[in-house]
Order: sequence, then C-alpha cells, then structure tokens
Amino acid sequence: MRRLLPAVLAAALAGCAGYHLGPSSGLPAGSVSVQVLPFVNHTREPRISEYLGSSLRRQFQQDGTFRLLSAGTPDILITGEIIRFERRGLSYTTNDVLTPQEYTLVLTANVVARDPVSGKTNLNRAVQGRTYIRTGNDLASSEREAMPNLAEDLARNAVSILADGPW
Repeated sequence: MRRLLPAVLAAALAGCAGYHLGPSSGLPAGSVSVQVLPFVNHTREPRISEYLGSSLRRQFQQDGTFRLLSAGTPDILITGEIIRFERRGLSYTTNDVLTPQEYTLVLTANVVARDPVSGKTNLNRAVQGRTYIRTGNDLASSEREAMPNLAEDLARNAVSILADGPW
C-alpha cells in the first residue's frame, strides 16, 4: 500500500503538468488594454448593438485577460458589424406543424480586433451567439426578453476567441 501511494500521487501530478493559471497567451493578466466601440447594426432588431456592446465590456471585465479602457489609446480596438439575426423553429405545436412553440435565436456579428496605432488587424471573423425562447402569446415580447442573453452568448464567444485564439 505504501508503494502504491507515491505512484498514484506522481501520476496525478503529471496529469496536471500542462495546466497553468492565468491567460493562455503567456502575457500577464491585464497587460493588454482593449476598447469596445459600438457595432454597426445591419439587422432590423433595435438596440441589439447596445446590448452587444455592454455585454462585450462585461465579458472583458469578467475574463480578466485584458484591461478594459473607456478612454485613451488601447492596445486593441474592438469594432464590428452585426450582420444577421435569425429565428429558427425548434419545436412545433401538436395540432399545427407549421406553428413553432420554441425558437432558436441566432445572432451573428463580424468582430474585428485591430491595433489602433499600426492598423494591423489581429482578428476579423464572424462570431455567433444563440439562445432559445418559448413563445407564449407574444413572440415580440419573448424575443425582447431574450436579447440580453443572446448578446451575452455572442460576447462570451468573442472574448473567448480573443483570449485563447491563435491570432
């Protein structure tokens, strides 16, 4: 039994050898500053740009990899365009197979991260967010209530790509 304990301990520690705390980029947390500008909205959904902007700022603060700037010259400037808002039927009523009961909402934005001094683009790619809604009597109200969740999911995906991605 005594001989087995060191072997088990060594195997457990060796399994965690590749993990480390902090940003995966190797830079100290907060050493790179970012600033988020309003996204251009090419959809018919009102105020989605404001939801996305505040969600991105909140995600950058929660992630901790980057330092969020509201003024001055950042190391990375985040801009983009909201290019698509889709509503896809997920489940349908039993009596009418053409009437959805639940929808998947998908928001797609082209996220651009660039160095404002050199103009070099570090990231330029489409990022999606999605959420699910159940329609009651009013589809518009259900969608309006789901917009913050939809923007949060897209922001979480974008910040994850920026923090961990090979750009």
